[in-house]
Amino acid sequence: MRTLIIDNEEKIREGLIKQIKALCPSITDINEATGVQSGVKAILEYKPDLVFLDVEMDDGTGIELIKKLGNFNFQLIFITAHDKYAINAFKLSAIDFLLKPIDAEDLIVAVGKAEQNLKNKTLDLQFQILQESLSSITIHEKKIVLKDSESIYFVKVSDIVHCKAEGPYTEFYLIPQQKIIISKSLKEYEELLEPFGFIRTHHSHLINIKRIVRFDKADGGTLILENKQVVPVSQRKREQIMELLNNM
Repeated sequence: MRTLIIDNEEKIREGLIKQIKALCPSITDINEATGVQSGVKAILEYKPDLVFLDVEMDDGTGIELIKKLGNFNFQLIFITAHDKYAINAFKLSAIDFLLKPIDAEDLIVAVGKAEQNLKNKTLDLQFQILQESLSSITIHEKKIVLKDSESIYFVKVSDIVHCKAEGPYTEFYLIPQQKIIISKSLKEYEELLEPFGFIRTHHSHLINIKRIVRFDKADGGTLILENKQVVPVSQRKREQIMELLNNM
């Protein structure tokens, strides 16, 4: 794969090049750029298969660089410092990212994904969702990218009624009646969706509080959701749920 590293920090570029040469044999050609302007020029000149792109640079952001390009047909891995807001945006869009300093194992995994996704034609849509996640767009319009073995779904967060753990998988129940099964843990989605009004009611259930229709107190407590599903409330979560519902 032809690869381009765009980062304003020379030490980051040098360190990443060393790691790539030692760990990623599929990358045979590496070029560098230091910012937005030089990055755009380098992309047009080298036509890379894979771009490592810094989020914050001296002459602008990685987001601005991609917007300048319009359409793009390379794989993209962002490089970022530990910023929870930005990281959540990357997770919502399912665009890959690496945290500085770059971990060797994370790099190997990210490059492996890039190889598998070279024919991915949805990256433009994923980037659009990333931009929306980083903007002040309302919760009703924000989207999340969900990938299973056969398809990539672009789902409004507000359309998610309920998430259920099934072993290592998470089942998503959407409005209208739709079910998507994703091979990631419920814990990962709990951290991602909690800021949007989702709450864990039970070790196997994560629900959208705006989709609650009724709380039945009998038998420890159950929630009835808009899609008619009945979700249990664990004893340790009962008080929190009651307080939440009283404040709605």
